[in-house]
This record gives sequence, C-alpha cells and structure tokens, in this order.
Amino acid sequence: MGEEQVRLASSTGKDEMQHFVKQLLRDVQAYEYMLEHDWFEDDIIRIGAEQEMCLVNKYYKPSYVAMDILEELHPEWLTTELAQFNLEINLDPLEFKGDAFSQMEVQLRERLETIHEVALRKNSKILLTGILPSLRKFDLGMDKLTPKERYKALMMALKHLRGSDYELRMDGIDELNIQHDSPMLEACNTSFQIHLQVRPNDFARMYNIAQAVSGPVLAMCANSPILFGKRLWHETRIALFQQSIDNRKSRNHLRQRSPRVGFGKHWLDHSALEIYKEDISRFRILLGSEITQDSIECIKQGKVPKLKALQVHNGTVYRWNRPCYGISPNGKPHMRIENRILGAGPTVIDEMANTAFWLGLMEGAADHFGDIRKHMSFDDARDNFVKGAKLGIDCRFTWTKDTKVSAMDLAQQELIPLARHGLEKRGIDTADIDKYLGIIEERAKHHMNGARWALRTFTKFHKETNIDESLTSLTAAILHNQRQSKPVHTWEIPELHEFDKYDPSRLLVEEFMDTDLFTVRKEDILEFASDLISWGDFDFLPVENAQGELVGMLSIKQLLNYFTHQAPFNGKEIETVGDIMEINPITVNPQASILDVIKLMKKHNLKAVPVTKNKELIGMVREKDFVIISNRLIQRMYLEL
Repeated sequence: MGEEQVRLASSTGKDEMQHFVKQLLRDVQAYEYMLEHDWFEDDIIRIGAEQEMCLVNKYYKPSYVAMDILEELHPEWLTTELAQFNLEINLDPLEFKGDAFSQMEVQLRERLETIHEVALRKNSKILLTGILPSLRKFDLGMDKLTPKERYKALMMALKHLRGSDYELRMDGIDELNIQHDSPMLEACNTSFQIHLQVRPNDFARMYNIAQAVSGPVLAMCANSPILFGKRLWHETRIALFQQSIDNRKSRNHLRQRSPRVGFGKHWLDHSALEIYKEDISRFRILLGSEITQDSIECIKQGKVPKLKALQVHNGTVYRWNRPCYGISPNGKPHMRIENRILGAGPTVIDEMANTAFWLGLMEGAADHFGDIRKHMSFDDARDNFVKGAKLGIDCRFTWTKDTKVSAMDLAQQELIPLARHGLEKRGIDTADIDKYLGIIEERAKHHMNGARWALRTFTKFHKETNIDESLTSLTAAILHNQRQSKPVHTWEIPELHEFDKYDPSRLLVEEFMDTDLFTVRKEDILEFASDLISWGDFDFLPVENAQGELVGMLSIKQLLNYFTHQAPFNGKEIETVGDIMEINPITVNPQASILDVIKLMKKHNLKAVPVTKNKELIGMVREKDFVIISNRLIQRMYLEL
C-alpha cells in the first residue's frame, strides 16, 4: 500500500468519505471502459520485483535505524516498510527476455550493497530472511512503527475493525499461542515480491495458473519456519500474515466471513475486474484519500486515469496473488500479477532462482495446460497452497488429474521442465536458464531449501544451549552464508560457536526465561505438590489461580519442613499448598535485564524468581539458566584460546 496521502476512513468527514467511495466506483467504471476499448498495453511483457529486508545490530537483533538510513540515503528506489527495522528496494522493470534475470540480479546486488555501506555506519547490517529468527515480541510494539501517517492510519483502521487484541495460533513441531495488542505482528514478515505484466486478454488464464502453481512453488522456496523460537510452518509467513491483521471475531453462528489476507474462493472467469469488485463488496474501506482526479472525466478527455481510489483500496486487501494496475513510461495502462507468496532470502541467488522458477512456470504451464480449470479443481489448488506453506519441501500435492505426488518429484518430473520451456519461449538466455533453474533442481535432489536448513540448524543448536543463543547463532549463520552468496542447498549445518561471539550481558528476562512451566493451585493437597516436585526434579513450584495469576511460591524446603514435622501451623492443620506457600514472592518483569535479575537474586538469596506481567505468570528464571549461559561462555573462551 504505497500511497502516502491516506487517512483513516473513520476519521474523515461524511462528505469526504462519500466522495472517495464515488471515485472508487468511478475507477471501476473507468477500468472496465479501458478493458472494453483496448486501452491496455499488450505488445510487451515486463517483469519486476520488490526486495524487503531486515536490519540487525551487532548482536543480531533488530536494529531500528531504517529512518536514519533513509535520511542519509534516499534514492527513489528505496522506501520504508511497516517497522523501523525494515526497508524495501524497488527494482526497475525489465522486458521479459534475454538476460533479464542476470540484469535483475546485478541491480539488486548493487542496491543492497549501497544500503549495506550506509547501514554499517549505523552499526547495523542487512539480512534477507522471511522472518527474522532473533525477532522478539517486544520488537513489535507500536513505538517501533515507522513514523509515517499511512502506517499509523492502517494500524488504527485494522485495530478499530478488530476491536480487541489479536490472537496468533499456529502449530508445527512446536505450538505458538499468543496475544498482541496491535496488527504489528505483520511486521515480522519480509518477502521478495515478483511482478509479471500480463496482456488483458490473457489475465484470467494467467491468474488461474498463478493460483494453481502457488503451492508447489511455495514448497520448493519456503524459508520462514521459525517465529519467537517456535518451529511452526515451513513458510510461517502465510498463516502469520493472515492472522496478524485478521479483523474477524469468533461468533456463535456460522456466517462465513473472509480474511483480508487470503488465497481467494474460486477461479477467475473473465478479468481482474472480478477481483476488484469482489474485494470492494466484501471488505470495508479502511483508508481514504483526497481524490482530485475524476477517472471518468479523464476517460472522456482521452487521458489515462491513475485510479488512485482503486489502488488505495486494493492496497488494503492482501491476496497472495494480487492484481495490480499501473501506467507504463509510454503512458499506456498495464496489468500485472504480483506474486506475494515468497519470503525474502536466504540469498540473492536463491531469490533469483525462485523468480526464474515462478516466471518460467507461469509461461510454461499456461502454454501446456491452457485453461488450468479443465485439469484441476480450485479446492485442490487452495489445499495445495496450505500444504506447501505448512510442510514445504516435505509435502505431497493433489496435482492435475487428481494425481498424488511429492513436492520434490513434482518439481523434478514436471515443474522444472515446464519452467524451462516457458523461459525458452520468452527467449531467456540459456546460461540464465541453466544457472537459476539448476538451483531449483539441486534443492530437489538434495531435499534442502531455506526452511529445512533453518529447522535442522535451530534444532541442533537448541539441544546445546538456551533459546536466545540458539536464535542468535542461527541469525548469525544465515547472515554469514548470505554474504558468501552460496545457494542454500549448499549450506552446511554449522557448529554453535561458528559465526558469532555471543554476548548475554544485554539479555532481557523475556529472552531467556523458561516458559514451559509446571504449576500448582493453592487448594492442591501437599502430597500432589510433593510428587510433582519429585517427578520433575524441581526446587520450586509457582502457585497460580484459575486466571493464570501468580499467588504464591512453594519450595522443596517448605515441603521438607512440613513432612519432617507435620505439626499444625499457628494452630491450623496443614493440608494444602495454600497453607505453607510463600504468599508474596519476589517477582521480576520480562523487560528487566539479566544483570538486574542477577543482582536481585543475589540480594535476596533466591534460587528462582517468577516472571510476571500484569500479575500473570509468564515464566521462571532459575539459577540453572545462569549456569547454562556461563558454561557456554567458558566453552567459547576455551575454543578461542
């Protein structure tokens, strides 16, 4: 949603909002007129891309310097993203022929290096990754929002529609279930978005191809399996994006409501107008803008309208394959399909391989299948998309003629040959075809893409150390390999200490506390608490109420004292946890530093301290956590000698 001059729809006056809606409807009429009268460019096919990126500091955590970089470096091709630790590059459109991919790669590398040099002066580096592994929930507060009115207006509009906190529920190897107070969870996602210009008469056919191949392409290119230290979907961005801005609420009835982020509900029959009309019908207008150009008057004057109202609304509905309207340098309007499914990274050359794979497959599949609707159902296409996001390169698809096939077999036996045919048809240089599609072939042969490498690496690290060092080391390894420009299927599984000098002195409690807690209630009998402590080899058990609030602490020392003496306490018979627990235990806030906690535990001679937020028990910090961190530091010192 690139339009800068936008306002929250609910904050605009009634007359202004009605004017915007009228112009939106007139934009649709103008679009329809241009379609019927062949105004759209159809004698050239161009491709383009947008590169989103993360900024990390020397500790491999988010660096909030995007605006500082833009203040020093502000070319037209560089722009902001939602969070202050993100930026976006817009690449120049290129004609889809010859050495277009090599040209795109060279330009992307040059622009990334330009930003990298400025970022280094801000003590930061660029990282290309679908979801930054070291990202923490507190990096997503509204204070981290890029200070631009359009972002603020969008966040407020989504929050207003939701009316309550956002919930994120996902599972894979692990399970994530959290709440957040704003749609800023969407800022976790960074992508590499590909644009394909399409002739008007081919749009419906090509759009349906884009839908049909989304699942298999996503599976081979998945690169975002980890969020907040949880191993979730191979392309976690897909579920995260939908849930992070989902304004629907659970209700008692079964009325169907559509998310603003989605795959769609059916094949396209005629043109992009079907999508625009459906999205206007289904989704409330979030943002308005001052519209000074009447699109119908432009048409009457023989001028090409900007369709500003339509583009503002289209920018607030996020289809994974999105229709886009633009005006070419020659003044003619054109149509594009924007592929939004692919995460950023893991390297530039991997991204270019993904680009060649998708674009070649678009052309090759369209040539081979013609009308894809005759070969597979829309339900299978949508199911394949979800499967590809969840299971990545490990999944099986329902492909044409109801055949069942693995992602790797489908890629090697059918999709890569189709993509090669499509690129040859467009006149792409043989060297480029071999170079980029060869990377996709090697991924399939080695059963390795960005998501699978990250999962294997993180799992290995987490067996050896705490969650924060695991995520930090994973991020460091990605950055190192990225700078080497080696495709991800060639990356080795690294050693924990290999790429970073871990410094835990800046840790916050939230980053290393234990969240897998065993607790008791004050009404529980002491025999139950005793067995729980024995089975789990615990020294302490937090005591919580039914609302998850901390109400006390029970120690093994208290239990030993009870079982040794079994005497009434102040004349009262002792039977339950509530009879002997510590009522007002010392607690710590999740935003406290590791040094603050060490001082607190030393001062009060504590072996464990519960972590609470608004009275809710959210974690525990124990002496053993510091032992693990110290042990890792000693190991590092030994290895460096």
